[in-house]
Amino acid sequence: MSLEGLIATALRPVAGSRVYPDLAPADAQRPYITYQVVGGSAVNYVEASVPDIQNARVQISVWADTRLAASDVGKQAEDALRLCLPLRTTVLTARRSLYDPTEQLRGCMQDFDFWY
Repeated sequence: MSLEGLIATALRPVAGSRVYPDLAPADAQRPYITYQVVGGSAVNYVEASVPDIQNARVQISVWADTRLAASDVGKQAEDALRLCLPLRTTVLTARRSLYDPTEQLRGCMQDFDFWY
């Protein structure tokens, strides 16, 4: 399964179909989750072979109408990703608060490291 598929599957119990790569649609129902790959470690072998594992650093953002809702969904997302065995999740950062003044949304963001 692709990284995107693994993330969507892991977060489905938390946000249903409201999990989006990169950017949510303008009319997305809240709360929703967005994610984007922001780096990772390349895997290289000395012999000429294709790696059987990949790594990605992924930033997960939760957007909601209230700080409490964003924090609650953020914690649920963290727990769901930790429990997704195929992602071999390492939590890299604590959740940090976000605010979007244009849309009047509260959010939280957190970075994860996945080996899949």
